Amino acid sequence: MVHFVGSGPGAVDLITVRGQRLIREADVILYAGSLVNPALLKEAKESCEIHNTAVMTLAEVLSVMERSAAEGKRIVRLHTGDPSIYGAIREQMDALDRMQIPYEVCPGVSSFCGAAAAMKTEYTLPEVSQTVIITRAEGRTTVPKRERLSALAAHGATMVLFLSAGLLQQVKSELLAGGYGPDTPCAIVYKATWPEEQIVRGVLNELPEMAEKSGICKTALILVGDFLGDEYALSRLHAPDFATEYRNAVSSDAERL
Repeated sequence: MVHFVGSGPGAVDLITVRGQRLIREADVILYAGSLVNPALLKEAKESCEIHNTAVMTLAEVLSVMERSAAEGKRIVRLHTGDPSIYGAIREQMDALDRMQIPYEVCPGVSSFCGAAAAMKTEYTLPEVSQTVIITRAEGRTTVPKRERLSALAAHGATMVLFLSAGLLQQVKSELLAGGYGPDTPCAIVYKATWPEEQIVRGVLNELPEMAEKSGICKTALILVGDFLGDEYALSRLHAPDFATEYRNAVSSDAERL
């Protein structure tokens, strides 16, 4: 059995209870290199066989899985954050299907959640943005034409960019061309929830310079949108005149009494 496990955004105690248990029980662990906090591997038993997949090809990863499964070993494929976001797990699962090797997925806390927590912010603010776009800039890995940053920017929604910290001049140009204003608030969050976490705030027009001054060129998320500003409306959920299944609406006159 292969268990795809999300290791969380970085902090050791942000892995799920299930994920931690699977690490402790594993006979073989294949982990995503420097993206996974090495302290998590200390939870593995002494006899566990550990592989750093940063130096392995897909074929080599699958070969270890196939051999280990044939030996009846418990296998953990340890991904950063949540494996469903830029985890490249589909290709691994399809290969396991062909080899008739069973697998399960253990979700994890994504770094985009860790970044919001680190900044003490909320992505979805009433009358500001109710949509979060998770995407990446086009570099060596292409993106579908309909998902170019300039096209997505037209929505003016909250945007979180993975794998884009080295392409910030391009990011800035495409987002401005798509409709975000030059004064749109933005932030760079380096290694959210790790001990070396760093947060840099500014506006879109200064995004490349923000990264250059702070020395950040990788392992960072780029957050863009007015959710980082000061203006928003209060949630209707707890408004006195808003009835729910659990609470009756109260008129403004009754509230004053």
